[in-house]
Order: sequence, then structure tokens, then C-alpha cells
Amino acid sequence: MISWLYLLAGLGLLYIGAQVLLKGGAGLALRLGLNPLLVGLTIMAYGTSSPELVVSVNASMQGNGSIALGNVVGSNICNIALILGLCSLVTPLSASAQIIRREIPVMIGVTAGFILMLLDGVVARWEGALLLAGVVAYTWHTVVLARRDTAAAKAAEAEAEYAQDLPPAPPALGPAVGMIVGGLALLIGGSHAFVTGAVALAKLWGVSDLVIGLTVVAVGTSMPELASSLVAAVRKHGDVAIGNVVGSNIFNVLGIVGVAALLHPLDASGLSWVDLGIMFALAAALLPVARSGGRVNRWEGLVLLLVFVAYTAWLITSQSGG
Repeated sequence: MISWLYLLAGLGLLYIGAQVLLKGGAGLALRLGLNPLLVGLTIMAYGTSSPELVVSVNASMQGNGSIALGNVVGSNICNIALILGLCSLVTPLSASAQIIRREIPVMIGVTAGFILMLLDGVVARWEGALLLAGVVAYTWHTVVLARRDTAAAKAAEAEAEYAQDLPPAPPALGPAVGMIVGGLALLIGGSHAFVTGAVALAKLWGVSDLVIGLTVVAVGTSMPELASSLVAAVRKHGDVAIGNVVGSNIFNVLGIVGVAALLHPLDASGLSWVDLGIMFALAAALLPVARSGGRVNRWEGLVLLLVFVAYTAWLITSQSGG
């Protein structure tokens, strides 16, 4: 019972902390003069991955590399199969040309490179540094392209897409910074409680830390992506929903694994080729799915959901039974 309380309390703090951090970060960005498109591509996209970042870093520093890596692999699977599956059932998701031509191929390439790093069973510090360099380069390239494309029509479109998620007017600098600090504090406290509860449940259920990382932790830390993508789907902004998921998957590998491995080398021996294969297959499948009519249809979303249910059921039954 205590384990569940830790888990639920941690999940609640992670969700609230992510929301506070997002609002503070977006407010600060607007105060500094960034346009809504840049805020959406940077602060808001990476902000929804903040629970995964804090949980994985916390787990890494506690020596639980399985939870750190399982969280990233599980979250990337969850983002495509569960979140895009659910969102496309709400409404078919349209994919912009930029997402199809650039973002999804980048996600596929990053996923493939990540799997290659895991061939020796460990993500070393130098590999973490390489991944971090990748996220810096990707972010810089994204900002440059966004600035280049910020014509009046594009800026108006971005304003409409993100207006309901951003403050009505740039807040004062003090409150914005205070929200960022407060959000980070909630994330740190929530991640500690969440990892503590997850490890305790793993021991109680007789399954490995990896299984908990791939399931409970992965789904729990993906709640911000789920919430923001569902809201975008309801508002008929399918490209925002897809872009949020694709951007989060890229950041999960480059930023989260990069930071966690730089702090402490990550033992990847527990990950199976099934886990990595499902992650890569979903990433690769999203490209032809998005290209077919430029959208993810309801039946395709149903297939994605069935893949997620089947994978989760196999994961729990096979490893708990073994």
C-alpha cells in the first residue's frame, strides 16, 4: 500500500511540476521575445519530457540504470503506440510536410543510432556526451529553421495553435522564474517518490526493475505528452499532436539518455531485442503511415493501440513468469 502511495504521489507531483514548468518556461520565453512557434518547438516540446528526464537521471544516480533506460525505451513505445493511437481514435491526425520530411526521419535515425550504442550492453559517458551534442545541434537547427519560416501567416498559424497553452500576456520576470524553480522542485520530489514506489513494487511483484521501467514508469512519465497531444487532437491540431510525440522521442534519446549516461554509465544488459525492435519498428512504421494521405487514420490508431496492449501483456507475463 505504501508503494502505491509513493507511486501515485510521485505521479501527481510529476504532472503538476511539468505543468508549472511549462507555464513558467513559456512565460519566460515570451518575456524574452521568442515567438509562439519557437516556444512550441523548444520549451513546450521538451517540457513535456521533463518527468522522463528527472526520473531517469534520478534512477541513474541511484544506480538503477535499468529503470533509466527502460523508462526511455518504454516512453518512446508508449508515445507512438498508446498516445498517437488514442489521439487518432479521437480524430484522424494530419501530418505536416515538415514532420514527414524532416522530424520523423530524424527520429528514425536517432533511434537506430541509440540501438547501435546498446550493442556492447552499456551506454558509456562519452556516448552520453555524443548524444547531448546531438540534442544541442538538433535544437539549434530547429530554431534556425523556425526563424526562417516565421512569415506572417506562419506566425499567425503558430499563435492559433499554441495560444490556449501560453499565458495571455508575458508575465513579469520574477513570477516566470519562480514557476520554473517551483516546477523543477516538484519534479525532483515527484521523481524521487515515483522511483522509490516503482522499485518497491518491482520487488513486491517479483519482476525486474526493467519491467517496471518499461511499463509503469514509462506510462506514468508520459502523462504530459498524453495530455497535451489529446488536447491538440480535440482542437483538430493533428500536426501538433504528432510533432509533440516525435519531438519528445528525439529528446528522450538524445537529451535524457545523454544526461543520465554522462552522470553514470548505464547498464543496458537487461534490455531485450524485442524491446528495442518494437521501439524501432514503431518509429519506422510512422513514416509510411504519415505519408499515406498525410494523416494517421482511426484504423491505424487502433492497430497502434493493439500493438501496445500486446507488447505490454507479453512483457509482463514473460518476464514475471521467468
